[in-house]
Amino acid sequence: MEKLFHVYILTCADDTLYIGSTNDIEKRLHQHNNLKSAAHYKKIRRPVVLSYSETCDSYKEARTREGELKRLSKKEKLIIINSVKQ
Repeated sequence: MEKLFHVYILTCADDTLYIGSTNDIEKRLHQHNNLKSAAHYKKIRRPVVLSYSETCDSYKEARTREGELKRLSKKEKLIIINSVKQ
């Protein structure tokens, strides 16, 4: 079975957005919210909530998509998040 990769957008407690990619989204969300060794950016903005994710077939595809999402404005990111909530 091939491993799938995910690109995700987290909404932080201060309403900032964080974008990342992983091959285990549940584990990664747990790490963002609970690990003492988590990145400082997210540690001071906990809790973080998964607001959006999409599946990619390869690590390269996930990293490329992560870069595309990071280059969007916050307004554009919120449009993507809200499109799946409807």
